[in-house]
Amino acid sequence: MTDAAAGDTPPERTAPARPDDRIPSVLRFSTELVAWVATPWVLAGHSWLLAALSLVVLIGLPAVLSTPGDKNSVLVAVPGWATILMVLAELGAAVVSSWLLWPVWAAVPVTLLAAAAVVTEQPRWRWLVSLD
Repeated sequence: MTDAAAGDTPPERTAPARPDDRIPSVLRFSTELVAWVATPWVLAGHSWLLAALSLVVLIGLPAVLSTPGDKNSVLVAVPGWATILMVLAELGAAVVSSWLLWPVWAAVPVTLLAAAAVVTEQPRWRWLVSLD
């Protein structure tokens, strides 16, 4: 006779432990800083309103929207894939804005920083998706 036949319920599925993301966090935050500076700088040449809106999107949305378990306080809960998309938007904004704004010698390190962030973020992204 098995335990299931005896009426035992299977143990509840627990979420996997959050991966150590100290190094990915430093790379991600460094790239976000570039996005926060370069994107409004690029857009200000076209419209101050677009520049201000870019800051709302790049800083405001990730501050309000987060995946439960990823941050200590969650104002508006979103699934893990939404957090991943926000990170990709920040990284993309940093890369594109740096190439539009700065010379090659400055844009190449930003691109490499963003690429390193994408590579090191993979364990966190797998964890975020597993929470859905």
